Amino acid sequence: MFVLNTVDGCIPSDLGVGTSDELEEERRLLYVAMTRAKDSLNLVVPQRFFTHGQSATGDRHVYASRTRFIPGKLLQFFESHAWPLAAPGSPASAGPRQVRVDVGARMRSMWR
Repeated sequence: MFVLNTVDGCIPSDLGVGTSDELEEERRLLYVAMTRAKDSLNLVVPQRFFTHGQSATGDRHVYASRTRFIPGKLLQFFESHAWPLAAPGSPASAGPRQVRVDVGARMRSMWR
């Protein structure tokens, strides 16, 4: 199971933090999502978001912070992986692989 955007502003939503009851509902929803995972749980924390329509400064990126529902003292119970996943010095980290994919053929095969 994947829970995307586990950052403040998404979990809890900026719209759902008006009262302490709304904040607790957001916390409960994350808890339910995390406890429903059967085989694996992946909490995705993006480093930054691209925002549109900032009239004064134009489009920009904003940095994200991990959701307040998972404080730093709990991180010892999680595995953490940063992108790219390859370890330094491994063949996968030597450089980009040259892979050719015929996207058109794959799409056509889906409709046969």
